[in-house]
Formats: sequence, structure tokens, C-alpha cells
Amino acid sequence: MGTRGLSVGKRLRDSVVGFYNYTVILTYFGVVSAVVGIGLAMYGRTSMAIVCLMISGFCDLFDGSIARTRQRTEHEKKFGIQIDSLADLICFGLLPVAIGFSVGMTRWYEAVVLVAYVLAALIRLAYYNVTEDQLQFGENAPRVYYDGLPVTTIALILPLVYTIRPVMKNGFLLLYAITLLLTAAAFLLKVKVRKLGMKGMIVAAFCGLGVLALLIAGWNSIGAV
Repeated sequence: MGTRGLSVGKRLRDSVVGFYNYTVILTYFGVVSAVVGIGLAMYGRTSMAIVCLMISGFCDLFDGSIARTRQRTEHEKKFGIQIDSLADLICFGLLPVAIGFSVGMTRWYEAVVLVAYVLAALIRLAYYNVTEDQLQFGENAPRVYYDGLPVTTIALILPLVYTIRPVMKNGFLLLYAITLLLTAAAFLLKVKVRKLGMKGMIVAAFCGLGVLALLIAGWNSIGAV
């Protein structure tokens, strides 16, 4: 019975493309959260979309650590590199733009800012894929530094900015646009940013939880636009 079950599982794996073990579950869940967030933003539920952005950020923060707990094949490792960046483009490239549209960035020059942000995220992620592939399969060395600001940092930057929306009023759109432009520039500047270790990830997670608590506590009501 056990052998038959293993055989059925193998046939199922061989009949579909992609990988579906536990090492990529967090990545997939982060994408689901981002897609939900984009939908919420389109319906004007901006605060909920911000929460979805943060959930995607939490997923991304620990997905690499979970993936390293399993002995993966070369194909699984390469798939992990590609799927992580594709997920990041949706979570931290498109979702912040949807949130920008939700808060009122609808003028042509504001649209230029949104497009520039997505392009910067796209270029930075493609560059990351090339360098990560070289490190893992060429030099066989772990990554210590990133070139430029990782796109995932937007999952902490935007919620922090969003918490001051009630006191900014009309100036918030300008603040949001400047935040996206500066972050986009940081994506592309070739400066060394040290990769977070486990302690750094825990600190980042607690910072995110603090911002999330601030939102839920009522500084920025979840149901508000």
C-alpha cells in the first residue's frame, strides 16, 4: 500500500511542471496574499492591501531559510531562484503600484512614477537572478551582500509611510510618490547591502509586527481607504 502510494505520488509529480514541496509553500502563499492585496486595492480597501503587503513580506523573509532545510536537486535550486524573483515582482513590484493607484495616484506624472518603480524592481530582480545563479552554481559560495536595496524592503517601508497618512492629508500622495522614486533608485544603485542573518530577520519581523499592530490598533483603521 505504501509503495503504491509513493508510485502514485511520483506519477503525479511527473505529470505537471514545477515543484510543490514545502520549500516553496511560503513563496506561493506570499503571491496569493499579494494578488488578494491587489484586488483589495482596486476596491479601495487600501489598509487591507497594506496588510497583505506585509504578509507577503513575512513570507519572503523566511522562505529561504525553510528552503535550506531540505536537500534540493540542482533543478529545484534553480527553480527556487526563478520563482522567488517572479513572486517578488508581483508582491513587491505590482502590489505597491496598485496601492499607489488606490490612494489616488492617477495623474499622468504619477503614472510615470508607478511605471518607473515597476521597471526598477524588474531590472533589479533580473540582475539578482543572474548573480545568484553565478554564486550558487559557478562559485559555489553563499551570498553575503546584495547589490542595491532588495525589493522586499518595500514591505516594511510602505507600511511605515502609510501609518502617517491620517496626518499628511493632501501631502500624502507626494510623500508616497517620493518614497517610490527613492526606493526605485536604491534598487538600482550598485551599493553593497549586507544580507540579513537570522537575528536580523527576527528583528525585521518584530519591526513589521509593530507596524502591523499600529495599523490594527486603530491609528489607521483596517477598513479605511
